[in-house]
Amino acid sequence: MSKCIGVLALQGAFREHVAALRALGVETREVRQLRDLSGTDAMVIPGGESTTMGKLLNELGIMQPLRERIDSGMPVFGTCAGLILLCREIVDSQQPRLGELDAVVRRNAFGRQVDSFEENLPVPVLGPEPFPAVFIRAPIIMNVGSGVEVLAHVTQDGDKRAVAVRQGNILAASFHPELTEDTRFHKYFLDMCQS
Repeated sequence: MSKCIGVLALQGAFREHVAALRALGVETREVRQLRDLSGTDAMVIPGGESTTMGKLLNELGIMQPLRERIDSGMPVFGTCAGLILLCREIVDSQQPRLGELDAVVRRNAFGRQVDSFEENLPVPVLGPEPFPAVFIRAPIIMNVGSGVEVLAHVTQDGDKRAVAVRQGNILAASFHPELTEDTRFHKYFLDMCQS
């Protein structure tokens, strides 16, 4: 693949995404400043602390240019905090966000750090084998718009809730695929970058 994938490197699990992408033979660039966006063909927004990341995106002048790139079709993959930043609405929060994904998200939906867990999720677009999803203070998607495809869900309080979605050039997951040896989500994202 000749494309360069940017990985937002303000804080959070960006190193793990870089390692996963490089293991797949992909050129990556850690994005810390606005100038780092130049020459990137796609973007990964990692897990971390979404409020801090949103504030830094604004302070560094990255938020609006990144939003415009996503609007123009640049592929983007958000995990955990990255999912939160991509959603149009965050329950009980007015924090800064990109707001490109037609979805409503609730932060820390599974509880505190001590309530973190792993679950083998069926994700049909990735094949028949379940995906080992790592949930750490994870958000959950409460509602999605008609243009959003749900790729995986969990059952919470008797309701099926989306935890992985795709909307055109946007891929988002509540969990941390970068913390596993399974690279299928990253491969799926790379396939999106090729189309």
